[in-house]
Amino acid sequence: MYLPSCVGGCHDVAVSDTSALLVIDLQRGVVRDCFDADGVLARTAILVDRARASGAPVVWVQDHGDFAEGSADWELAAPVHRLTDEPLVRKEYRDSFSDTDLGDVLRSLGVHHLVVAGAQSDYCVRTTTQAAAVRGFDVTLVSDAHTTTDAEHDGVRISGEQIVAHTNMYFSGLRYPGQQHAVERHDRVQFTPLG
Repeated sequence: MYLPSCVGGCHDVAVSDTSALLVIDLQRGVVRDCFDADGVLARTAILVDRARASGAPVVWVQDHGDFAEGSADWELAAPVHRLTDEPLVRKEYRDSFSDTDLGDVLRSLGVHHLVVAGAQSDYCVRTTTQAAAVRGFDVTLVSDAHTTTDAEHDGVRISGEQIVAHTNMYFSGLRYPGQQHAVERHDRVQFTPLG
């Protein structure tokens, strides 16, 4: 179950021409045991198509710490796929900005707003979304386009579904001065055509 979490009430979010879709770690080895992985991949593929059709950049982040580049686990999980002219950021840490060129890539594209999808909700998605806000980006977390695995900590089991819901709840209240943040379903995110 996803908790609908919308800042200022649920509404369609039209993203400006300074927006980019940021797709984090949707690799075979990352999503293998994740909650609703097939659904998240399908919804992310819809977002990717929508961003491309509008002319909004799609920026891909892939984990290079756990998987050898070119291995089956390193590859993106179908149906998402990267076009060769779309930026690829290689990372080794939870924060996609840490020790990478992500900030430079986004600045070169003139991006001020990030639409975030990917895996895993409680690791790289959460850390990168927070890091983007700290760096001054407006952020929309796509509530039904991120996922994670079940977890256990100190004898407490937490389902992937609960972690996704908690991540959505956490970011639904995110506030920074002069910034706009939202948590919206994939079908409510519309990229504004470049004009």
